[in-house]
Amino acid sequence: MADVTTNLSIGQVAERTGLSVHALRFYEHEGLFVNPVQRGPGGRRVYSQDDVDWLTVCIILRASGMPLPVLRRYADLVRQGAGNEEERLTLMREHQTHVTTQIGRLAECLDLIRFKVGVYEDLLDPDSGGDRQCHAASPSANDEDANNGPRGPVAPDPALSL
Repeated sequence: MADVTTNLSIGQVAERTGLSVHALRFYEHEGLFVNPVQRGPGGRRVYSQDDVDWLTVCIILRASGMPLPVLRRYADLVRQGAGNEEERLTLMREHQTHVTTQIGRLAECLDLIRFKVGVYEDLLDPDSGGDRQCHAASPSANDEDANNGPRGPVAPDPALSL
C-alpha cells in the first residue's frame, strides 16, 4: 500500500534522495512531482514516502539522460492517471533506445581507453616486451590531423604508433 501520510521535511527528503534543497524546489517549480507538494501548518513543505519514491524514479531517468521536458511530460501522464499507458510506453521505448545507443557509444569509448591503458602500461613496463596486440579500433583520421595543429607538427603520441 502506498504511503502518502509520512511527513518528511525538505531536509529529510534531500538527505534520502541526495538532491539538494534547491534541486527539490526546482523539481517542484518544474512540475516534476506527481502529487502536489503539501504544506504544513507553518507553510513549510511536507513530503510523503511516495514523493521520495517518485523522486528516485526522476533521479534515475535524469541520470540516464532524459531531458527535463520529457520527464515533465512523463510526470504529466502519470498525474493524469489511467488511460494514457500507450503514450507512456512510447515515451519509455524512445528513451530506452536513446540509452541503449548511449551504452553502445560508451562501450566503444571504453574499448579505446582500455587499449590506451594497455599501451602505456607496456611502454612503462620494460618486462612486458611491448607485445600488446591492438584489440580496439585504430586511431581515426581526426587523431592524426590533431597532430598538425596551428603550431605545426607535434611529436606523435607513442601509443598511436603501436
